[in-house]
Amino acid sequence: MIRASGLTKRYGEFTAVAGIDFAVARGESFGLLGPNGAGKSTTMRMISATTLRSGGDLRILDRDPDTHGPEVRAHLGVVPQEGNLDTELTCAENLYVYGRYFGLSRRFLRPKVDELLAFAQLEDKRDVKVDALSGGMKRRLTIARGLVNEPEILLLDEPTTGLDPQARHILWDRLFRLKEQGVTLVVTTHYMDEAEQLCDRLIVMDRGRIMAEGSPQTLISEYSSREVLELRYGTGRNAEVAAQLEGIGQRMEALPDRLLLYVDDGEAALEAVVGRGFHPIASLVRRSSLEDVFLRLTGRSLVDE
Repeated sequence: MIRASGLTKRYGEFTAVAGIDFAVARGESFGLLGPNGAGKSTTMRMISATTLRSGGDLRILDRDPDTHGPEVRAHLGVVPQEGNLDTELTCAENLYVYGRYFGLSRRFLRPKVDELLAFAQLEDKRDVKVDALSGGMKRRLTIARGLVNEPEILLLDEPTTGLDPQARHILWDRLFRLKEQGVTLVVTTHYMDEAEQLCDRLIVMDRGRIMAEGSPQTLISEYSSREVLELRYGTGRNAEVAAQLEGIGQRMEALPDRLLLYVDDGEAALEAVVGRGFHPIASLVRRSSLEDVFLRLTGRSLVDE
C-alpha cells in the first residue's frame, strides 16, 4: 500500500526526513513514533500528497504522490492533529459537504452520512452544531469525515490528543473496527499505550531517521527487559545508591526522582537490592513497555519543534 525508499525532505539547510525506508501492507495498522521534530508529521504530509519530497522514492498504491497527487488523495482519508471541522455546520452537514468536495453524488452521500454517524456513535447528534460537541465527539466526527470517500488508507495524526481515557477507548474501538474491515491505518501518536494497542508494526523516528522498526512486542524484547524495577530513595540519594547496585539486572538508569533497573524478574531484583542493605522509600515492579524502548532510543531530553 505504501513503500518508501530513501525518502528525504529538506527545508533549505534543514533535513526533516533523512533517507528513510519502510513499507506498509494492506490492512496493516502502522505507527510512526518519535519526539517533537522527529519528522513524523513531515512524513505524513508526503504520504498524503500535500508536501513534495526532496529525494528518494515514495509509492502510494503504486502511484507517485508527487506526480499523481489527486489520484492518491482520492484513495486516502485524513484525520489531522488539529481539529478543522466547520463549527457552524451540524454533524450531518460536515459529512455531507466534505463528501461533495470529493465530487460524491447526493444519492451516495445520503445513506453514507447515516452510516458514518452510526459508526461514530453520533446518531443523536445528527443535527447538532459542532460547537456543542465534546472533544471526544469531535474526534469521532473527524474520523467519520475521513471515511466519507471510503478510503483504502486512513492517516491519523495524533488521533486522541487531549481526550479523556473513556473517549480514547471509544476511539480505539472505532479504529479496531476499521482495521477489521480491511482499512489500512497509518498512525502517529505520543501515547505509547496507544501505539501498543493500535499498531501491528511501527517505526521509531528521531531527527529524521528511523531508529528501530518492528512490532511493539518485538521492540520491547529487543531493546528492553521483561520487567522494570522502579526504586525511590529521595532526590538526594538516588545517584549515591545507584553506584552500590551495579550488577543487579541488565541495565540501570538513574533519574532525579527514581532508579530504574531493567531486569527479568523484578521481585528477585528487589530482594537483591534489599539484601545489599538499601531499603527504598517506595518500589514498583512493572512489565517493560514501549515507553521504555522509546526513551532508550530517543533520550529523555525535551525537544521543541
